[in-house]
Amino acid sequence: MFDGSFYRGKKVLVTGHTGFKGSWMCMVLAFYGADIIGYALEPKTQPNLFELCKVSAKINSVIGDIRDLRKLREVFLRTQPEIVIHMAAQPLVYESYCNPVYTYEVNVMGTVNVLECIRETDSVRSFVNVTTDKVYKNREWEWGYREEEELNGHDPYSNSKSCAELITSSYVNSFFKERQIAVSTMRAGNVIGGGDFAANRIIPDCVRAAYEKKKIEVRNPRSIRPYQHVLDAVSAYLMVAQAQYEDIGYAGAYNVGPEDRDTVETGGIVTLFCQYWNQRSEEKVEWTASGGKGIHEANFLKLDCSRLKGKFQWRPVWNIEKAVEKTVEWSVSYQKGEDIPQCMKCQIEEFTR
Repeated sequence: MFDGSFYRGKKVLVTGHTGFKGSWMCMVLAFYGADIIGYALEPKTQPNLFELCKVSAKINSVIGDIRDLRKLREVFLRTQPEIVIHMAAQPLVYESYCNPVYTYEVNVMGTVNVLECIRETDSVRSFVNVTTDKVYKNREWEWGYREEEELNGHDPYSNSKSCAELITSSYVNSFFKERQIAVSTMRAGNVIGGGDFAANRIIPDCVRAAYEKKKIEVRNPRSIRPYQHVLDAVSAYLMVAQAQYEDIGYAGAYNVGPEDRDTVETGGIVTLFCQYWNQRSEEKVEWTASGGKGIHEANFLKLDCSRLKGKFQWRPVWNIEKAVEKTVEWSVSYQKGEDIPQCMKCQIEEFTR
């Protein structure tokens, strides 16, 4: 775990702060008293976690397009951040098939713009670029990918994130080594948690079906993915950002994923969702395989997180059962109209204990 007291008063710029993972990141940073600057588009969905968690009152929130270099540069120069966490992205595989040009513009040139702003801003000491476990050329083998494996994602989303990794490496070698700016890329597996309202993601699809009292339809119940709670991913990003701020020797590329036992079939995680939902709600839910053919999706994907574990003695805090349970807890709380910021604060407190 990272040291929360380290972030008190630190200037941290978070791109993509209005998204699902970005909102959780801002809530954690606000919990520890960081000076947060957010840069992102308006939230994509309605409802959305950013508005529900009411974190905007605790941060300097700038609405802007990551592709707008001039505006992004102005924010960097005005705020002079010490730590930058880049999470802004077009994050959906399905959407990348529908809008590949936009996906590359955001994920590739958006990353270039962030790196260029860091190059021009003397205050930055630590940069974490959040990519994905899908950056690897997926050979469908049964062991986990290590950070040295070939980068060549199949679909436009995954491939654009592979490009972002290479671009980041180029900036490190060309500009940042001389200035001792610490840079890491973080390749996380599938992240779940309360407040994800995105389309074409398995857990949000489950939640919507439960709200609408419909049977959950699962496209690929036998596909295997590394699932983890959003707080495990966010805490790993903050841990690395802190460590490399204090010692540049910790900079590098890191996989962030669950233990091997929590790399599970999609059907398995949906079964867990139904189990926990049915314990908390009078309206029971069940699932079925849809049987339809869709876009290309990997059948098997697994990460080897030995580097993160070895360098930081890191382990995931919540296993797959706890991750699903806490996601359901949030979702039921929202359905009942309860206090969402308080729910998230309680989950952060429980996680950090």
